Amino acid sequence: MVIRKDKKNRKYFGTRRWGAGNIKNARGAGDRGGVGKAGLRKHKFTWVTAKHPELIRSKGFSNWNTKKMKVVTLNDISRMASVEKKEFIELRNIKVLSNGELTSKIKISAAGFSKKAIDKIKNAGGEAVIIEK
Repeated sequence: MVIRKDKKNRKYFGTRRWGAGNIKNARGAGDRGGVGKAGLRKHKFTWVTAKHPELIRSKGFSNWNTKKMKVVTLNDISRMASVEKKEFIELRNIKVLSNGELTSKIKISAAGFSKKAIDKIKNAGGEAVIIEK
């Protein structure tokens, strides 16, 4: 029967400097090259484009302090008015969009309106007032 030999590198799995040369070369986490997101532009590019395209060109930061304006549609406002039985609705830091129809005559004050929303509010007999900051 033929004696089969193990590959030479299997002999050194337990030693601390196998594959790193001098022990100084493998002291920190920097010896594990290619683990994680390293090589996005080279050997892992096809994997990234297929599995995680959002990682491409993800440089910089987004300012956490910016306040984005929330959005409400005319459909939502007509629902609010029918439930609460109000003729005046005040929406601070909210923009009104023209999706839907107004069913009743309402005075709406908000931070912003789209042009179509203003037209629909006026056609329903209501009033659109912009709140100044």
